[in-house]
Amino acid sequence: MRIRDEEGGDREAVAALVVSAFAGRPYASGTEARIHAALHDAGAATVALVAEDTGRVVGQVIVSPVTLDGGPSGWHGLGPVAVLPERQGQGIGSGLIVEALTRLRGLGSGGCVLLGDGGYYGRFGFRPPRGLHAPGLPAEHLFVLPFGDEPTGAVGYHPAFGI
Repeated sequence: MRIRDEEGGDREAVAALVVSAFAGRPYASGTEARIHAALHDAGAATVALVAEDTGRVVGQVIVSPVTLDGGPSGWHGLGPVAVLPERQGQGIGSGLIVEALTRLRGLGSGGCVLLGDGGYYGRFGFRPPRGLHAPGLPAEHLFVLPFGDEPTGAVGYHPAFGI
């Protein structure tokens, strides 16, 4: 398996992968594949990676900028992250997340936020926020990974997440 930058020719495979990975999940909105596409269409994909095994896309992660109190923040939002159901539990998602975070640090990002399961994302250093909040989103699922000091204020995701 190798992790590489997502390319334009991957879009159809990534869309099918994301739909498959989120199908039937209680936390899924059913819009995850459209969010992924909309982030690309808007040029808002700071990091977009795929995991490929024997020529087949088996996982993906995308990272986009988030705002703080309505303005640029230097922070990013992780997700959606997806792995084919039959390949979950094999470290593919972990590899994608680690590589995405490494790239964010290299770009000088201030940190990363996500909505997800703290039990899973805690292994990467994500924790409940101390000074950040995301109005209208479930506070118990908001997690942060500061690369320096954590700012305070309201986190805003790209409009693609409103699909």
